[in-house]
Amino acid sequence: MPRSRYIHPAAYCDQQFPLERAFSAPYELSRRLGHEPTAEELADFDPEALTAIFATPPALHRFPKAMAARVQEACRIVVDTYGGEAESIWTTAGDGKELFKRVSALPGFGKQKAQIFVALLGKRFGVRPAGWREAAGAYGPDDAYKSVADIVDAAALVKVREYKQQAKADAKAAAAAKK
Repeated sequence: MPRSRYIHPAAYCDQQFPLERAFSAPYELSRRLGHEPTAEELADFDPEALTAIFATPPALHRFPKAMAARVQEACRIVVDTYGGEAESIWTTAGDGKELFKRVSALPGFGKQKAQIFVALLGKRFGVRPAGWREAAGAYGPDDAYKSVADIVDAAALVKVREYKQQAKADAKAAAAAKK
């Protein structure tokens, strides 16, 4: 079961940013700080200083100011609502519906991202309260290959990328058909 004292920047940094770089962001943030930060530390961090840390080349995200603010806001929620322990978001959820609601309440987590996060917790970390697959929607099935929750090896990464490319092509075709 994943244990975290704060919401890792990777939960946010994959937005409009290469997956591989996004998931190295927590390590890079810790390296830049000289230690793994706590939710309390990031919640109380000077916003301008945190932005500078996110923006230092190579930047932790394409939009470092926005992502630093989002991570800081999430850490404030973790501190204020979950006693500084991010894992309490999932370890104390009574069922999949509640888990989805809690994840959806985090800044920057819309329906799709919350479903992906619930799927990630269930598929990769064994966080499986009753109804978690239903809460994860289309990302819940074991054979979905639609998100980071499904990436277990290079072949799965290829399948997820193919799915995403097809989804983009379908959306583009649908938009063109409306014109």
